[in-house]
Amino acid sequence: MSETVPSRYDLGLLFTDGLPEYEDGTGYRGAVAARAAGISYRQLDYWARTQLVEPTVRGAAGSGSQRLYGFRDILVLKLVKRLLDTGISLQQIRTAVTQLRESGVEDLAQTTLMSDGASVYLCTSDDEVIDLVNRGQGVFGIAVGKVLREVESTLVELDTQPADPMDELAVRRGAKSRKIS
Repeated sequence: MSETVPSRYDLGLLFTDGLPEYEDGTGYRGAVAARAAGISYRQLDYWARTQLVEPTVRGAAGSGSQRLYGFRDILVLKLVKRLLDTGISLQQIRTAVTQLRESGVEDLAQTTLMSDGASVYLCTSDDEVIDLVNRGQGVFGIAVGKVLREVESTLVELDTQPADPMDELAVRRGAKSRKIS
């Protein structure tokens, strides 16, 4: 019997195309992800616990373990932050994130999130943006490609962490015991 490989959507990745490819085993610690997204660590923790944006590289596995967030996770965190800053409710943002997952966006850099202050609309072409504005539904927009580039440039300055199954405490103990020997 052959084993099927899960798709990126099955793994919970929000976006699959239009993004730079990063190694699957590379991730960013929660503090780095929070700084790159412009949110507090408390927000990051809450959004992970409530499954708004969960880390796809490594989730928390008990006390002392570190979550590791992938590039796409950080992009979603930053988009959620931008939507919150514009006054969109967290409930509406949850709906928008679900719609984005289901839409299978092919070129994220060409995508614009539009809102009328209550709902969020996904526009993948200039014509869709114009139609939305003409109907009086678009009040503001977020160019996802611009946010993507902001996240990239922020992360260039920050270190990545390999997804190592050992926790940080075990690594420190190992280094300490090598010094003593």
